Amino acid sequence: MKKNTKFIPKLHKGERVWHFIILILAILAPISIVYTSAMLSSSNYEVEKLKDQIEQQENVNSSLSMQVDELASLSNIQTIAKEYGLSYNNDNIVVIK
Repeated sequence: MKKNTKFIPKLHKGERVWHFIILILAILAPISIVYTSAMLSSSNYEVEKLKDQIEQQENVNSSLSMQVDELASLSNIQTIAKEYGLSYNNDNIVVIK
């Protein structure tokens, strides 16, 4: 009687190396995709946080700019000058051309 044996081809050393490399790549590819997606998500979060900070700082700058304009107005300067007893004398103004 003949035994029913299955023929299992033997792999050569070079073929084993290629199979191992393909296996490693098949495992590392999804891991690297997930890692890069996580890093991208983290970077996007930081960008949005910085945008919010920039917007807040722009609002503060705008408010301070309006305060400077208000304090530098001619009517405010005249009011403060009168409080300190200063007067506006047109003869003291010298125009240089």
